[in-house]
Amino acid sequence: MKILVENLSEEELKPLYEDPNQLGFGRIFTDRMFTMRYKKGMGWTDARIEKYKNFSFDPSSCVYHYSQEIFEGLKAYAGAEGQILLFRPEQNVKRMNRSAERLVMPTIPEEDMLQAIEELVVAEKRWIPKAPGTSMYIRPTMVATEPFLGVHPSSEYLFYIILSPVGAYYKEGFQPVKLYVEDTYVRAVVGGVGDIKTGGNYAASLLAGYKAQQMGFSQVLWLDACQHKYIEEVGSMNMFFVFGNKLVTPALTGSILPGITRASILQLAQHLGYETEERPISIDEVIEGINQGTLTEAFGSGTAAVISPVGSLYFKEKDYVINNNQVGPVTEKLYNTLVDIQYGRTVDPFGWVREIGKL
Repeated sequence: MKILVENLSEEELKPLYEDPNQLGFGRIFTDRMFTMRYKKGMGWTDARIEKYKNFSFDPSSCVYHYSQEIFEGLKAYAGAEGQILLFRPEQNVKRMNRSAERLVMPTIPEEDMLQAIEELVVAEKRWIPKAPGTSMYIRPTMVATEPFLGVHPSSEYLFYIILSPVGAYYKEGFQPVKLYVEDTYVRAVVGGVGDIKTGGNYAASLLAGYKAQQMGFSQVLWLDACQHKYIEEVGSMNMFFVFGNKLVTPALTGSILPGITRASILQLAQHLGYETEERPISIDEVIEGINQGTLTEAFGSGTAAVISPVGSLYFKEKDYVINNNQVGPVTEKLYNTLVDIQYGRTVDPFGWVREIGKL
């Protein structure tokens, strides 16, 4: 794929944030972005890396009225020896195309999407932070842009990629977080779109998330939509529970996002000698495990947070503390090993890390 690259003058470049504590998550964006447009009968055209700027859409654009929108999230890392590293980007590309198929949107050749990601990251490499725990977040997005009113798929789309240098996802850092177990509202149902990355899933979570944050909790732990009984996921993470030497995570039933970090943890855990199990796990089983001491740790996994230890669950007006609100040894071992692989600090036995250039 030929990509037109717009050069920017020194005067057009934004100042870098030298203090990693100022980065936060998803508030700062680099100088340029990637864009490409689709029109039925023409396919994908006009691939370019251009100055980061606002878009102008018709008020009747499909994305505003019928929510044809998908996105992905992955990271670029400053490697231990000055490499620019991506973590399993081919999996994000595959998942984005699965999302596109589900919402009747055009897919993008995998090699073209990877090329766009890699060329943009390399072009903006000065923005990749080098402090411990920092990275560059990559957000590929596709939106429907055809102007019309009427429920049917759009014939025009915009695909774009933006980049954001980020610090730690949670302000608490690698410390246990508190989760609110939601048993009234639901996020997604089997047969719906809960297993793809589309904005509507996150819109459905906002009210419960706001309520939880007002009560002092980090995020919501969702239960299944039918019985309000089985653990599903957290708003930005898949969930894992540790029973001794066994990791248990909810099975992918069609309403849970198939997380790339989730899949990596399952494979890594087996490599490290832990037993893993994917199955339905009820909130009652989790509470019983906490009370009896058989559930020794819990954590969430996702691109943004990587691994986030969970110190307590709040369910039906009662707080259930896990492992004395301390980071457990299994969680810490998995986190350290996975992060060392992502930053190129240790051998990658799985071929997950992709080097795309030098800083």
